[in-house]
Amino acid sequence: MSLLGLDVGTSGCKAVVFSKEGRVLASAYNEYDFQAKTPGWAELDAVHVWDKIEQTIAKAASAVTDDPIVALSVSSLGEAVVPVSKDRKILGPSILNFDIRGEEYILRLKEAVGSKRLYDINGNILGNNYSLTKLLWIRDNQPELYDSTYKFLLWGSFVPFMLGADPVVDYSLANRTLLFDLERRTWSREMLKITGLDREKLPDTLPSGKVIGTVSQKMAERLGLGKNVAIISGAHDQCANAVGSGAIEEGMAMYGMGTFICIVPVFKDRKDTDIMLRLGLNTEHHALEDKYVSFIYNQGGSLVKWFRDTFASMDKKQAALTGEDIYAKLDSEMPQHPSPVMVLPHFTLTGPPEFIDNSSGVMAGLRLETTRGDILKGIMECTTFYMRECVEEAPKAGINISDFRVVGGGSKSDEWVQICSDILGIPFTRPVITEAGALGAAIIAGVGQGIFQSHKEGVDAMVKPDKIFEPTPRQQKLYDAKFQKYKQLWPLMKEYLSQL
Repeated sequence: MSLLGLDVGTSGCKAVVFSKEGRVLASAYNEYDFQAKTPGWAELDAVHVWDKIEQTIAKAASAVTDDPIVALSVSSLGEAVVPVSKDRKILGPSILNFDIRGEEYILRLKEAVGSKRLYDINGNILGNNYSLTKLLWIRDNQPELYDSTYKFLLWGSFVPFMLGADPVVDYSLANRTLLFDLERRTWSREMLKITGLDREKLPDTLPSGKVIGTVSQKMAERLGLGKNVAIISGAHDQCANAVGSGAIEEGMAMYGMGTFICIVPVFKDRKDTDIMLRLGLNTEHHALEDKYVSFIYNQGGSLVKWFRDTFASMDKKQAALTGEDIYAKLDSEMPQHPSPVMVLPHFTLTGPPEFIDNSSGVMAGLRLETTRGDILKGIMECTTFYMRECVEEAPKAGINISDFRVVGGGSKSDEWVQICSDILGIPFTRPVITEAGALGAAIIAGVGQGIFQSHKEGVDAMVKPDKIFEPTPRQQKLYDAKFQKYKQLWPLMKEYLSQL
């Protein structure tokens, strides 16, 4: 008896089969690219991606014929939707959240609903990255597609639907549309009236961890699955990652170290709207019915990748030939003490609280003796300082963090995780399995199937700690001093920009 966790992202999909004790029994992965047919557009070819997902499931399932899969669930990217027919045909591409289409509706929506009222309803801050504006664009620019669509399904709904499940969506993913009412836990009548979108084109809503169907006989035969594999409602990827990291109780937070550095704090009750808006913090249902989460993030992972590609391009090529871990090599060049380099990590649009799009990156303290290890550590430190500013403000909204669970590709670096613990002054626990999305989905599947009586029971059974990183008092003191200097950088940059 095994559980299948599917993790469907913007650039790839992963299928991992787990035992109920959390052992990886099989794994498969496939990549795909988004398309940009017109400058500023970005969409997934849903037919092509679905084919890749099928291949991924089939490959993982073929390796566990002696330990049959009994249930599956999906962790997926948010916002993007796929138009489908009632007979499960894909009708068009899936517009991604960074596609510019829909920008023309933002001002109109601000006037119609207002930031505070939208937050009271949905818990998000209006932007063109959500499903709402894309749906409006399709309705007004592709009316034939809009009219012929049975349901617009977010990816975490689309995959189960294609496998044979009912067209439903869990609360966390529904939140990514801006059309979901957090309190009523269903689609907002007010938002539907304001936008004129059709309720019947949206799936029904329900919590994560509920049985929503079984894999159809046709799909089971096609993918090499057994009979009556239960399909369980999944979650938005960040919520599934939190479950897979063990962050399920108030006071805990997932610290995801991927392309984005993303902190996902867990809390029980909704917080004051005015304070949350001022801090730039959203509110979303967790995969657990009685919990909420928010997202604090920046593109720190992208900065480290930029450093690798810019300062170590030849090392990267050599590592590809020898199989050496390029990041481990670069980490070994970092000094033991805090870096003399100070970095303003505004290389692209920032995250909360200000979502700054008119700044740029700054490196200060460069000298002839500066090494690339100094620069890399400066980047890691200062992207963490950015997070510290947000974490220190969060208690004003009643969000407190005392325990970080660290996952994602960057978490494999002991040096980087220790930097984070020293700067934030909070212990970091790294689990054995750091790619937490698929594991979180498998735990949710186990809860829905009744293998686990609760998410806590599933986490206790399947999430195993690997290493705990405690703050180092001496380093903490040094970082406290550097943090005070870091906080002066953006005001100086803002003054400089105002004079251009």
